[in-house]
Amino acid sequence: MFEQFEAETVDVDEASIFVRHGGHGPPVLLLHGHPRTSATWHRVAPRLVERGFTVVCPDLRGYGRSRGPAPTADHSAHSKRAVAKDMVQVMRSLGHTRFGVAGHDRGGSVALRLALDHPAAVSRAALMDCLPLTEHLARVDARFATQWWHWFFFAQPEVPERVINADPDGWYSGDPRTMGQENHDEWREATRNPDVVRAMLEDYRAGLTIDARHEAADRAAGGKVRCPALVLWSERDDLEELYGDPVEIWRHWADDVRGHGIDSGHHMAEEAPESVAGALAGFFGE
Repeated sequence: MFEQFEAETVDVDEASIFVRHGGHGPPVLLLHGHPRTSATWHRVAPRLVERGFTVVCPDLRGYGRSRGPAPTADHSAHSKRAVAKDMVQVMRSLGHTRFGVAGHDRGGSVALRLALDHPAAVSRAALMDCLPLTEHLARVDARFATQWWHWFFFAQPEVPERVINADPDGWYSGDPRTMGQENHDEWREATRNPDVVRAMLEDYRAGLTIDARHEAADRAAGGKVRCPALVLWSERDDLEELYGDPVEIWRHWADDVRGHGIDSGHHMAEEAPESVAGALAGFFGE
């Protein structure tokens, strides 16, 4: 994976972030979701480099090989605001003060926070298989709770750690033929690490508490994504099924937004890399 990419660990204020980067041209930051690592982009990142971009793929705080502070009672140590700050510092350390960002799943929540908290740094934002967390929570019904029950299980104190760490291979499923063997092996190593599992759970705990409060404060203050935004979603996942057209929801959060579905299951960067790379290259290259 990631031939001709450099790999290093960047120390920021509160964390050590493992990052892969390569290419020449306009910088693009790619943010993975749960429970993946930066390796989920191994088929997309080289395609973007071929199309003339510099590509940066970090492991988010606590995921993969990145490490952050111990969890805090208010979950602020794993808030999207804290993780977004990590990403700004990583990009600056690599010489990029302004960049495009694409975030998938939980990485999409970080991309939103980057655009809201650091508008001078973010030129364009691609938001993939995600909505603002408060938009999800405002629509909670029996169907959502049934299909996305893990959100509320992960928020429980201590219990999910015991359940998941008792059999991580049984809890997290992945096919090396679909993921790619090296990506699968890196992901499996991460999910067997109790510290990584704890950090991933803290990500969800923050989402239902401090992250939701931050988003509510943004809405009350009239905060919006001011840069152009691209919304992508997996047509064989349930986002559109649950909520209708995701672009219409994102119009409440972004001034300039467009989007379309990708013929894929949830992990679109692994399952439909050419479609994803083409959509991102077209958007970031405008």
